[in-house]
Amino acid sequence: MRIKDQVPSAADTDFYLFETMRREPDAEIVRLDLHLRRLETASRELGFSHDPGRISDALASLPEAGHQQRMRLTLQRDGSCCAQAYPFEPVANGTIWTLAIAATRLSSTDRLLRHKSSRRGVYDAARAEFAAETAQEVLLLNEKGELCEGTITSLFVRLDDGPLKTPSLQCGLLAGVLRQSLLESGQAEEAVLLPDDLAHATEIFVGNSLRGLIRARLNSL
Repeated sequence: MRIKDQVPSAADTDFYLFETMRREPDAEIVRLDLHLRRLETASRELGFSHDPGRISDALASLPEAGHQQRMRLTLQRDGSCCAQAYPFEPVANGTIWTLAIAATRLSSTDRLLRHKSSRRGVYDAARAEFAAETAQEVLLLNEKGELCEGTITSLFVRLDDGPLKTPSLQCGLLAGVLRQSLLESGQAEEAVLLPDDLAHATEIFVGNSLRGLIRARLNSL
C-alpha cells in the first residue's frame, strides 16, 4: 500500500501534522532545522501543501518570553499553520523514568508512523494500559515482538561500549528529531531490539527533542 493511501481523506479536517519543540530563553528553538526538515518530508510524502515562508512567519509571530517554552507548530493539509507557546518545566537532573511494555502493538508496515501527526489512537491506547504512577512512559512493540518506541519518546539502549542502539525505522516508529540528531552525530545507531535487550542493557534512555534524554528502567511488575 502506498503511504498516501493510508492518509485520511481531505474531508477529515482533524488530521494534521505537528512539531513539538523547545524554545530557549534567548528565543532559539532547539534543533529547529531537523524539525523543519521532518515537517517538509512529511508534507511531501503525505500530500500536504508546504510553504516555508508561512511556517517561518508563524514561528516569528510569537513574542520572546525570556524563559524556556514548549512550542507547538501545526500544519494543515492546505498549508495553513499555527504556532503556539506554552509553559515548560524541564525534567529534573537525576530523574529516572519507569517504563512498562504495552499489549497494544504497532505495525511495521505502517509507514504513516514515521510522521508526527494527529493520528495518535494507538499511542493513547498504550498509555491507557498503565497508571502514570506505575509507568512514566509506555513502550510499544510491533507485530513481530520488536521494540519500537514510547508513546511520546524514542528509545535508546546501551548494550556495549559502542554507540547507543535505537530501534530501526523499519520496525515501525516515528522518525524522532532527537533520535535523528543522535544518529547524525554518531552517538546512536539503528538496530533491531527485543524486550530481552532491555534486561541486558547497561543503560536505558528515552527521550525527545523537547525533553532531551531521560534515564529509564523497566518496571519489574
